[in-house]
Amino acid sequence: MLTRIDHIGIACFDLDKTVEFYRATYGFEVFHSEVNEEQGVREAMLKINDTGDGGASYLQLLEPTREDSTVAKWLAKNGEGVHHIAFGTADVDGDAADIRSKGVRVLYEEPRIGSMGSRITFLHPKDCGGVLTELVTSAATEH
Repeated sequence: MLTRIDHIGIACFDLDKTVEFYRATYGFEVFHSEVNEEQGVREAMLKINDTGDGGASYLQLLEPTREDSTVAKWLAKNGEGVHHIAFGTADVDGDAADIRSKGVRVLYEEPRIGSMGSRITFLHPKDCGGVLTELVTSAATEH
C-alpha cells in the first residue's frame, strides 16, 4: 500500500519567486523542473529527503502556464498555498483500484505520466476530507 509522503503540491503565481523563497528560507534546492503541457503547469521539485523505500519526499511548486489549467482555476479561487498531498506507492494501479473499491472516486481511469516520469492518479477531494490526494509510483520503482 502507501509507503511515504511523496510530495506536497503548492500552487503559486510566480514559480521563480517561490523557489527563491524556499531556497533562501530553508535551503531547499531544485532537484528537478519541467513543464507539463497536459496539466498546464511549470513545476519545480524541491527534494527534502530520501526515504527508506528508494524514493524521496519533495515539495512540488506549481505555476500555471495557461488560464484553463486546473491549477490556474484553483489559484483563482483559493490563492497561493497547499494544493494537494501525494502518497508514494509501488503500485499506483493496484492501490487506486483498492481505494476505488472502498467508494473513493479516482479521477483518472488509467494512471497518467507525472513529474520525473512517474505514474500518477488523483482521488476526489470530496471523498478525502476536502484534500486533493495524489497517488504516485516513482519511475525509479517501476519494474
